[in-house]
Amino acid sequence: MPHATAKDGVRLYFEEAGAGTPLLFLHEFAADHTNWEPQLRYLARRHRCIAYSARGYTPSDVPPSPDLYSYVHFTTDALAVLDHLGIDRAHFVGLSMGSYSSLQVALNAPDRIRSMVLAGVGSGSDLAQLEAFRAQCRATAEQFETLGSAETAKVTREAPGRIPFLVKDPRGHADFYAALARHDAKGSANTMRGFQGGRPSIYTMADAIRRVQTPALIICGDEDDACIEPSLFLKRHLPASGLMVFPKSGHVLNLEEPALFNEAVERFIALVEAGRWGQRDPRSMAG
Repeated sequence: MPHATAKDGVRLYFEEAGAGTPLLFLHEFAADHTNWEPQLRYLARRHRCIAYSARGYTPSDVPPSPDLYSYVHFTTDALAVLDHLGIDRAHFVGLSMGSYSSLQVALNAPDRIRSMVLAGVGSGSDLAQLEAFRAQCRATAEQFETLGSAETAKVTREAPGRIPFLVKDPRGHADFYAALARHDAKGSANTMRGFQGGRPSIYTMADAIRRVQTPALIICGDEDDACIEPSLFLKRHLPASGLMVFPKSGHVLNLEEPALFNEAVERFIALVEAGRWGQRDPRSMAG
C-alpha cells in the first residue's frame, strides 16, 4: 500500500489517478480519502489527482497521543505527501478540515500551493461561541471513545448541515455514514481534540490572510450555517478569492452536488492556469 511519511514518522496512505498538473485533495473530519472518488474519476482526465487519508484515519497510521493531532501536524502532513511524490507545487482542494489545512499551507508555505479550493470552511470560528465549540469537540471525542464510531456516527449524520445530503441522496448519505461508523474511534477522538478543538479561529488571522496571494475559490452551501459567515469573511480578506454558494446545500458539498462541484473546481483551476484569476482592486477591501 502506498504511504508517505510525515516528519514524525506517521505514515499517510494515499491514492492517485491521472496525469498533468497535480491536485491534492484534503478531506473533512467525517470523511477519508475515499470520499473524493467522484472528483478523482472526473478531474483525473486532465490532472494528476492525489487523495490521502489524514493521520488517525486508516489505512494511514493512528498515533496514540492527541498531542500528535494539532492543526500544524495536519498542515505539514499535506506537504509530506507532496514531498514523497516529488511534487513542488499543487492545487489544493479541501473540504472543511481539509480547507483549514489548505489555508494554513497558503499562510505558511505559499511556494507549495498553486491555488486552493476552500469548501465548507470555517466552522467553529465564531469567537463568541469558541469555548462552547471546543467543549463540544471534547464531548464528541469522549463519545467516540466511550460509545464507538458506529454510535457517534448516528449523531453526526443528523447535524443540520448534513440533512441536505440526506434529502438529495439517501443512498449516498447512508453509504457516507456507514463509512464513518467504521472509522478508528481513537483516531477520530484524537482528531476532534487536537485539530478540531485546538485550531485557532480564522477570525484571529485577518492580517495574515490579507497578505495571502494564493488564488482561492471559496465554496459554501447556503444551508451550512456554521460556514456562511466564515466564507464571507474569507471572501472579504483573501485578495485573490472568489465565492460560490450552492443553493439548498449543506456541508458535504462534493458528494451532495458532485457535478456542480467538479465543474466549479475544473473552471477555477483552468482560469488560474491561464493567469485569468486575478486579485481584486485593493480599494474594494477597505475595512
